[in-house]
Amino acid sequence: MSGVTRTPAHLTQGGTTDAGIGASTLRPDGTLKVTGEFAYSSDLWHEDMLWGFTLRSTVAHAEIVSIDTSEALAQSGVYAVLTYDDLPTDVKHYGLEIQDTPVLAHGKVRHHGEPVALVAADHPETARRAAARIRIEYRELPLVTDEESATREGAPLVHEHRDDHHAGHVPHPNIVHRQPIVRGDAEAAARRADVIVSGEYVFGMQDQAFLGPESGLAVPGEDGGVDLYVATQWLHSDLRQIAPVLGLPEDKVRMTLSGVGGAFGGREDLSMQIHACLLALRTGKPVKIVYNRFESFFGHVHRHPAKLWYEHGATKDGKLTHMKCRIVLDGGAYASASPAVVGNASSLSVGPYVVENVDIEAIALYSNNPPCGAMRGFGAVQACFAYEAQMDKLAKKLGMDPVEFRQLNAMEQGTLLPTGQVVDSPAPVAELLRRVKAMPLPPENQWETTEGADVRALPGGLSNTTHGEDVVRGIGYAVGIKNVGFSEGFDDYSTARVRMEVVGGLPVATVHTAMAEVGQGGVTVHAQIARTELGVEQVTIHPADTQVGSAGSTSASRQTYVTGGAVKNTCEHVREKVLELGRRKFGTHHPAWATAELLLEGGKVVTDGGEVLADLVDVLEGEAVDLELEWRHRPTEPFDLRTGQGNGHVQYSFAAHRAVVEVDTGLGLVKVIELACAQDVGKALNPLSVVGQIQGGTTQGLGVAVMEEIIVDPKTAKVRNPSFTDYLIPTILDTPTIPVDVLELADEHAPYGLRGIGEAPTLSSTPAVLAAIRNATGLELNKTPVRPEHLTGT
Repeated sequence: MSGVTRTPAHLTQGGTTDAGIGASTLRPDGTLKVTGEFAYSSDLWHEDMLWGFTLRSTVAHAEIVSIDTSEALAQSGVYAVLTYDDLPTDVKHYGLEIQDTPVLAHGKVRHHGEPVALVAADHPETARRAAARIRIEYRELPLVTDEESATREGAPLVHEHRDDHHAGHVPHPNIVHRQPIVRGDAEAAARRADVIVSGEYVFGMQDQAFLGPESGLAVPGEDGGVDLYVATQWLHSDLRQIAPVLGLPEDKVRMTLSGVGGAFGGREDLSMQIHACLLALRTGKPVKIVYNRFESFFGHVHRHPAKLWYEHGATKDGKLTHMKCRIVLDGGAYASASPAVVGNASSLSVGPYVVENVDIEAIALYSNNPPCGAMRGFGAVQACFAYEAQMDKLAKKLGMDPVEFRQLNAMEQGTLLPTGQVVDSPAPVAELLRRVKAMPLPPENQWETTEGADVRALPGGLSNTTHGEDVVRGIGYAVGIKNVGFSEGFDDYSTARVRMEVVGGLPVATVHTAMAEVGQGGVTVHAQIARTELGVEQVTIHPADTQVGSAGSTSASRQTYVTGGAVKNTCEHVREKVLELGRRKFGTHHPAWATAELLLEGGKVVTDGGEVLADLVDVLEGEAVDLELEWRHRPTEPFDLRTGQGNGHVQYSFAAHRAVVEVDTGLGLVKVIELACAQDVGKALNPLSVVGQIQGGTTQGLGVAVMEEIIVDPKTAKVRNPSFTDYLIPTILDTPTIPVDVLELADEHAPYGLRGIGEAPTLSSTPAVLAAIRNATGLELNKTPVRPEHLTGT
């Protein structure tokens, strides 16, 4: 469309046909991102656009007594001011699973930073100043901030009317979802145990901390519809939620993915999408919204903080007898993905171990804290932190090596999970532990030089707090299990459109999906799959939009599996159509067209014996083959709401870590020296990208171990650190060496045998770092992140 610049372009990647699956081909968007030429959503521009701004609540729980927008409307350059009363339809709420989130607050606000009003103006500063002139009178209400305040008799209700399908099995309206899992007899097994350990664990609220802020551009169409260019994780999910609020059919809300500067789950929920569209349709002008960093902390969900109570028992020879646990996740003011997070936390709460007797309960709360939802690891991260601490406690009490104890109890292919599901693909837990333990350790005291201590390599770094005094080393291990793909009966599918034709004298394949490229490298893998299946060098990746069927979310480590599977499936059908064309054109020239197994390789039609029958250019000349097909993995089923039994997951991934840390015990400072990882990936479609994903996930786990936490004031439920000044994430100086050992044990049920990899390293990296700090200090440390005062007692 005219007037719009820096929208996503087609990505064309050449190469040889041996740059297919299994090759470390370079990313087609890599150079543009490194050089700063890549167009992110915040770079979008329209020649006559307005700027949108969101006014947010300054309190966490309050009745809205009045809203006065007159001063804002009177300001020069302001085109529109919208509140809840200006919404165009009766559909005024949205949500991923439960439609409980208001487009704009109505009657009350439920968390600090909730959107209350919108402004469109001719300059971003004008919009901001106009929003500041909106007068809102609040009457503050009692807060719900934890389980006790949420479930006590007479507790204030975060949502007064619960009519969703989850409400029937929860014991209190302030509980979003509850999932028990019961198998065997945990009480009887506890009586038979020779040793029992228990613990209470606290996991802090983590932010996705993506660098590209929420942003997008809505352009009103001449047909009364709207074109939305936006950074998101799931175009069609956004569309499903946006269109009813606007009162438009879905075909009049045309969505195109813009450049995404990271996601990690934080873009699964809507942020500015509906707001930009409302303002564009109201003003008749394009409207751009870009959050600043402060707004971004309020504009997306976070990782659920959690409290976890665990009990494990074991025999004197080290075999686990039972496990009991209770997991309480704080979902904040709105449901988001909390029901699914509860399902993951409960079903994976045992970890990658064989435990025949379990009594598990996981719940998510409604509260007046910030909304929480999807983040890399999705419920399994919190559980892994707790059960791995328990494994170390048991090993210590039994006098066993912590790795050998884990290996003794490790699950394997054929293990029956507490949900009753059989693990029917490789589960090399013991082998991953063996591999990571066998990696060479970094040399001790590597900060020592002939000139003295190199402070850059010590805890505290360039702050020059120590020259090696009070510095001790610790080593810790952890392993985790993560499901892959959507679970519990969700119709998890993807769509791919593939076109084969001759362009410029060469056979070219175009792959069109709605997959959100958020940095995971799907655009690279899709081209590799097309080269492998269609035997072409030139592959064009069409921009992701809603003009093709849904690809599902870029989350749950599912895109390479599901959308990659869809691309593979469609390419296979395109290949058959191409071969049919060849048989019609040249079948009479050679009997092999009818009798041999035919392949597409190197731009030619060849027999399985390598004989060339025709060039693809000749087969396709004047014709094109174009197919759009859906593809699904094996079905799953919901967990029983009383017992937790059910085949809830389609695939599992496993990673193990060894952390080496140095701790200044006097000052409570920690430096992670190394975080080695061993992970089974099934099949590395792009080995370079695989290692990058593992290292990235490991670094996020490191962050929550020692520095990352959103601090919410328990008295006001206000966020105290919504900035990268006060919310700390690992920099290059904090990130250790991350050697990776990749194991490839194919899952016969998955395309190419692959296994989703993006989340598993985020699970075990955190407890491995905590285990290493415990090893160095002898402290119990049952909370993330570990802070200096936890190590010094101050």
